[in-house]
Amino acid sequence: MATYLDFEQKIKHIQEDIISAQVRHDYTAVEKLTENLDKEVEKIYKNLSDFQKLQLARHLDRPYALDYINLIVRDAYEIHGDRHFRDDAAIICYMGYIGDEKVMVIGEQKGRGTKNKLKRNFGMPHPEGYRKALRAAKLAEKFNMPILMLVDTPGAYPGLGAEERNQSEAIARNLLELAEINTPTISVVIGEGGSGGALAIGVADRFAMMRYSVFSVISPEGCSAILWNDPKKVESATNAMKITSADLKELGLIDDIINEPLIGAHRAKEAAADAIKEYFLEQLQVLKGMSQEERMEQRYTKLVAPGAFLE
Repeated sequence: MATYLDFEQKIKHIQEDIISAQVRHDYTAVEKLTENLDKEVEKIYKNLSDFQKLQLARHLDRPYALDYINLIVRDAYEIHGDRHFRDDAAIICYMGYIGDEKVMVIGEQKGRGTKNKLKRNFGMPHPEGYRKALRAAKLAEKFNMPILMLVDTPGAYPGLGAEERNQSEAIARNLLELAEINTPTISVVIGEGGSGGALAIGVADRFAMMRYSVFSVISPEGCSAILWNDPKKVESATNAMKITSADLKELGLIDDIINEPLIGAHRAKEAAADAIKEYFLEQLQVLKGMSQEERMEQRYTKLVAPGAFLE
């Protein structure tokens, strides 16, 4: 069963009416209702608040990394383990083909259903997950394969075991190594990009966000609890933090916004996957047209550009 948010209730009713009309074979009603649906979608989704975009980024039906991999990667072969401790299911790594390009895809996977969510640790990777991601990235570098990274996590796992196995070092190591890796890299925030857990696979030649994704140093819930000691002020925190794709593009912190379908990736998964595939292949050709020196210089310039200081 599809899940509908509060502001999507009118869409739900129209879609139910369309199904009812189809059962009755009343195609005149189907046509009219479809027109009404398109108008309602445009009215609602072109006027979303930042908090509503956050809700869409976390939508239960929104495609996760594995959904996109299944839709756009051909002959996919999964890579397991970090060769140090264990295989972290919150990070997934696949070799395969996108179009005619042999690629490495690294993603953060949240999981659906209680059993799978526990297996994936709700998309919060342990240190061994980030070390697995780095191992896969180094393998891609060895065989000159471009890398696509799919960011979707509330943050790195903050548990005792993760800290004992040096969570912060694993993230810092990824930041360093991915900044220096000698192969084209493209990172896309497909849902929720939280803190260092997102940055750990977010350093790339191209860093983009889906239309309804978010990216922040802390969750709005955490921000409202710290600033106001009131978790109910999540909406105010969301508005103040500037975490949407449009905000980050305006601030120059991301390169591009991928225009997923207006109704959202959770209602048009195949179209959203096609948008990611098209963006990846397009940007990959641009990066391949640059020399290694030009690409590395552009990456360095981008990484040191954010922020300002006075002496």
